[in-house]
Amino acid sequence: MISAMWEDQGFVSSGDPNDESGQRRSLWHEFEDNVDWADLDHVKRGLRVYETLLEELDDDALAVTRRFLTRHDFVLDGDRRLTFTRDNTIATASRVPQSLHTLREPDMILDSFDRIDRAIGTDPAQAIGSGKELIEATAKTVLDELGVAFDDKTVKLPWLIDTAQRKLGLHPQAVAPGPDGSNATKRILGGLSGIAIGLAELRNEGWGTGHAARRPGLHTRHAHMAVGAARTWCQVILDTLADPAAPWRSASS
Repeated sequence: MISAMWEDQGFVSSGDPNDESGQRRSLWHEFEDNVDWADLDHVKRGLRVYETLLEELDDDALAVTRRFLTRHDFVLDGDRRLTFTRDNTIATASRVPQSLHTLREPDMILDSFDRIDRAIGTDPAQAIGSGKELIEATAKTVLDELGVAFDDKTVKLPWLIDTAQRKLGLHPQAVAPGPDGSNATKRILGGLSGIAIGLAELRNEGWGTGHAARRPGLHTRHAHMAVGAARTWCQVILDTLADPAAPWRSASS
């Protein structure tokens, strides 16, 4: 029964051991292991599995479950379909680069995306600060993946940005001309570095720290600009790290 519920939605068991007691609980956990909660399609299919469980509840159990789901920002309608009262999880999943899934420890980056989603519409300063944190988390995670040592307590963001791009062959001073034989790629990568550092400077000037007085000229559009820039840098870095044919792999070997 459990296997059929998950397999009907395209999931397979991980087969990995877990700490659940009982065969049924353990099997359920094995299927949940293979749900990628940063993947929008996985999230939607996972909800369909849970809806199958809800069909079996009696009225009393359903009432208790509905109250629990409400506390966690879900709505269970009369047809026992699950929806979000806020779209943070699905919105985050739709914006997270797919290459993030190749990382061993993506938690810092996912946390930054979650903070951005909470702040983007209501707190531009916080969104800008979270955009800076996204760049920092991405750079640190990539350097960890590549085995590059740094002091987490004293390292500065410009060094993290510069080193991550150099290690991945994305620094404008080191990269070869682009596929079209021109220097357009170099100019774009130079701009990419400038955007990342500029965002950090914007945050450090008090526009995203949460400590300075509220800036009257700071609006949601500024937050979207900063977050968009941070996400672009994050995507380029992670996609290059994950690409099996990226030039940095042959250079490092």
